[in-house]
Amino acid sequence: MSVREFLRASGMPEGDGPAADTSEKRFPDGAQYRVEIPSVEGPAVLAAVLDEAHARDVRVHRISQGSGVLLLTDDELSAMVARAAAEPVEVSLFARPLAGWGTGAAALASGAGAVGAQARGAEQLTQCLLDIERAANFGLRSVLITDIGVLATAAKMREQGYLPADMQFKISVQMGLANPASIRIAQDLGADTYNVPTDLSLAQLAEIRRAIDIPLDIYIEAPDDQGGFIRHYEIAEIVRVAAPVYLKFGLRNAPNIYPSGTHLEATAVALGRERVRRARIGLDLLRRFAPDAVTSELGATGLAVPSPVGEGAK
Repeated sequence: MSVREFLRASGMPEGDGPAADTSEKRFPDGAQYRVEIPSVEGPAVLAAVLDEAHARDVRVHRISQGSGVLLLTDDELSAMVARAAAEPVEVSLFARPLAGWGTGAAALASGAGAVGAQARGAEQLTQCLLDIERAANFGLRSVLITDIGVLATAAKMREQGYLPADMQFKISVQMGLANPASIRIAQDLGADTYNVPTDLSLAQLAEIRRAIDIPLDIYIEAPDDQGGFIRHYEIAEIVRVAAPVYLKFGLRNAPNIYPSGTHLEATAVALGRERVRRARIGLDLLRRFAPDAVTSELGATGLAVPSPVGEGAK
């Protein structure tokens, strides 16, 4: 007798609550889910994450980063592009700087909320766009955006040929939009994937999925400053109601390393390896509770895998 059968026979609730709608939407290749490892802060961390993924048989489709294109050297960008293209895996780098790294005081004030994630003034708007342009010139085809004005402007640049037509805009959890209507606005402005807030219920995720078509990025384990939630036992239901979905494995009880650099490299490498281990745990649970769930191959259609260009920044 299974645990659920025992609970039903005993007249006990199973704790699932009302069943949310099943999503019939899929990635272009027909898959329901892909895997993302965040906070991959440079080529050494990328190498460690991918090596760990091979060792643990974890298919990592996308890695993302928080310190920004801004804080990577030309050689580091080229190294990340070359390794990711060889795998192949998508690399999404943050468009920086934002208010939280600037000289304005509002982002540091109590009650400031999401102010720190916004581009402050025309100067930071321009700087974020320059970060995106630099990424594109190195062959990267995915960037992380938090500010809606940066998104709208970058989308126009893509439409008019100032950025590559295959450049993708991954919206950060820090944008904070949390209902179907607001996230549809981000989609309509040009977002290619959207990282929802970390505390949304299965029913709320299903409501958002009904309203939009782009993939959702969902933290299975959230860092402490995003709530610290550990949702591994929900992973099968998240795939069912939110597909197409990027399962994002952050790490609770870990230091915030943004902005990172060589002074934090050993820590960043250790955290990256543990995120892959957490992904293995999550995927084992997914296989246990939803053995028929479909994932993408590496380099699948729609993944923004970088292409080495050789010439560096223009």
